[in-house]
Amino acid sequence: MKLDVDSCISRLYAGQLLDEWEVTQICEQTHALLAAEPNVVPISAPVTVVGDVHGQFFDLLEIFQIGGPPPSTNYLFLGDYVDRGHHSVETISLLCALKLRYPQRIHLLRGNHESRNITRTYGFYAECQTKYGSAQAWRAFTDLFDALALAVIIDDSIFCVHGGLSPSIVHVDQLRALDRFGEIPHEGALADLVWSDPGDDDTPGFARSQRGAGFTFGARVVDRFLHANGMAHVLRAHQLCMEGYVVLFNDRLSTVWSAPNYCYRCGNVASVLYVDPYLQRDFVTFDAAPESCAAAATPAPAPDAMYFL
Repeated sequence: MKLDVDSCISRLYAGQLLDEWEVTQICEQTHALLAAEPNVVPISAPVTVVGDVHGQFFDLLEIFQIGGPPPSTNYLFLGDYVDRGHHSVETISLLCALKLRYPQRIHLLRGNHESRNITRTYGFYAECQTKYGSAQAWRAFTDLFDALALAVIIDDSIFCVHGGLSPSIVHVDQLRALDRFGEIPHEGALADLVWSDPGDDDTPGFARSQRGAGFTFGARVVDRFLHANGMAHVLRAHQLCMEGYVVLFNDRLSTVWSAPNYCYRCGNVASVLYVDPYLQRDFVTFDAAPESCAAAATPAPAPDAMYFL
């Protein structure tokens, strides 16, 4: 059967689950599209940047209400589309369908949850089994995750990544040379990019992260990286921010968090970041959508302590 992407998008916006064969075809076609992208994708502002959404589908729809629907708005998603929330299948299905339909308007990066190992533990695998009666959709999505880009650079100035920096990556050209196609390893540059976090301002270098993967790093590491690459700012996601965002290190690094009331229990607000044509940054905060508030009646399992670091 021939895939009708526009029909899939319309039904997904209405909250309908796609047929399994449609999911498989979307994943196969989007995989080919993503695999043709470089590890580090250059894009231009204006763009609206979205942090972790974690399967909170109705909050994703709220983001499109706030920022404008594709393709009228350019979007960059920083990863962690699945797990925790109750609608990971619908969330990643819609994002992949939008990427397939508007490839220059939607950019998707890989987060630490775009992984076979992590999704087996934190909900996405079980959700696929429940909604489709098999692991076929999960396998299609996790194969697609292997092709997601690792970073985006906005107008040669803002370095965007899911987690953070790596002691193995001094210059962006080293990142461009990585083999990204495969499962996220337990250590090394690829793991660092999706797992690392900023630490204290005066941290002199890299320190092992309490998450069990990646590193923490301070202002001096950020300054050295930006200076070496001729850039001005690091933009990342990965950490829960109770006010929706955090700006650190004399405005050299920002965290954007886009899952309000995370796990339907944390009580946080969320944000998206609008980067205008002049590279000015404006965070827009928002609360959980009414449908997500209703989901609080059956909250997701509490996050591990490491997710609050």
